[in-house]
Amino acid sequence: MSVKVSVDDLADEIAKELEKYSKASAEGVKSAVKKTAKHVCQQIKDTAPRSHSKRSGTYANSWTTKNTKESNEELEVTVYSRNQYQLTHLLEHGHAVKGGGRTRAQPHIAPAELEGIDMLEKEIEKMIKDG
Repeated sequence: MSVKVSVDDLADEIAKELEKYSKASAEGVKSAVKKTAKHVCQQIKDTAPRSHSKRSGTYANSWTTKNTKESNEELEVTVYSRNQYQLTHLLEHGHAVKGGGRTRAQPHIAPAELEGIDMLEKEIEKMIKDG
């Protein structure tokens, strides 16, 4: 698309186009963040230890996402355990038991986080490449 612009109005037109690009980029990044957060949450649910609340799956099902900060330019999404948050560290890293010894660590949060980081980078690269 071409637009005829006088030299005097060139700076204003460039600023308008940059503003459009900035808004489109921010929306694209927000979309990528939301998609990645949902994926990370599902990944944690899928890999969460089933030995805890085995029959009911309450620990795995307690994971969700929420927007913790949002503005025109940014979006922060938190993936967290709604009501089983006390178990996250104990299950992820293992813990001491009453009779001595330790339980084995059951990493399920860190691997999902690393996968989420890679996914977000790829989603943003794709958004920039595709325009």
